[in-house]
Amino acid sequence: MSKLFEPYQIGAISFRNRFVRSATHDRLMLPSGEVTDAQIELFRNLAAGGVGLIVTGHSYVSHPLGRASIPQNGIFHERFVDGYKKMVETVHQHGAKIFLQLAHAGRQTSPEFIDGQMPVAPSDLFDDQGRQVARALKLEEIDRLQEDYEAAALRAKRAGFDGVQIHMAHGYLLAQFLSPYTNHREDEYGGSIDHRISLLCALSYRVKAAVGRQYPVFAKLNTTDGVTAETQLALPDVIYAAQMIAEHGIDAIETSGGTIKETRVVMSKPGILSPDQEAYFAPAAKQIKAAVKVPVILVGGLRSVSAMESVLADGTTDMISMSRPFIREPDLVNKLAAGQAKATCVSCNLCFNPQGLSCRYEGPAPQ
Repeated sequence: MSKLFEPYQIGAISFRNRFVRSATHDRLMLPSGEVTDAQIELFRNLAAGGVGLIVTGHSYVSHPLGRASIPQNGIFHERFVDGYKKMVETVHQHGAKIFLQLAHAGRQTSPEFIDGQMPVAPSDLFDDQGRQVARALKLEEIDRLQEDYEAAALRAKRAGFDGVQIHMAHGYLLAQFLSPYTNHREDEYGGSIDHRISLLCALSYRVKAAVGRQYPVFAKLNTTDGVTAETQLALPDVIYAAQMIAEHGIDAIETSGGTIKETRVVMSKPGILSPDQEAYFAPAAKQIKAAVKVPVILVGGLRSVSAMESVLADGTTDMISMSRPFIREPDLVNKLAAGQAKATCVSCNLCFNPQGLSCRYEGPAPQ
């Protein structure tokens, strides 16, 4: 049997295979952020379809400033717990594990989503016309932010989630602190890489301490901003950040890249049709894997069994993470286990639309 379909253990938790459904914003929740029956059905199909670990779409930890869009799931209040319990119970009935992703939008939101307020960021930020588009968080707000993440993680644990994933990628708030592209602070949270990762490390430690040693805390980490700016995130800084968050309590790291606001196509490259186009974050992931003592999870354009087996065999990654293929084929893992050679997703990105997450591709399946 392929290594892909064998059980895999991280700490105290065992997954039935190496497949991860990467966090995906499904837009099926209520405008107020609560779970819906349609969401539960989506997760039921993914679990029944064979995936080992499901990571939910980003749930925001601070209201209103942490919200990236409407609708979006929330985890900033106790009222969300009961709905999440139903989601977790459904997933567990079909043998999969499920983590809640914890996030804060930072500058990647609009005033209309945050009660008319200005978005927050590590620093005051301005657009090309010189208009201010985000204000710098105050020190007391950063302290409160850490409290919000801790409280959110504890709610996730009470809801029955098997673990949590802290979102440090795709240009959201924690990625903004990591990158000199958006972090221009001159205090203990900005400047050198040690200062830029201080919040990430503090959150990793605080969340892990709150939920307990045996409860898994993963992170999704940007390997690149994907922008063309002169000052941006460098891979040596990413590798160092990965080492340090692992030392502060992170149990596994999912590697990704890109900035939703400017470079979504870096995160979700279109037209992935052959194995040589797959696994586009693999070079960075392999360097991170060599530098850390925790498992690495690779996302980004993986489509074929041959490419998946290759990155497992050469030590690039420990688990295989996908998003778009599971939108088209929620039962993809079962199909691959039965002999299908690759996902039928053609990476057209038509699934990203405000009407709701679904595959809208009607062309021929790839050969």
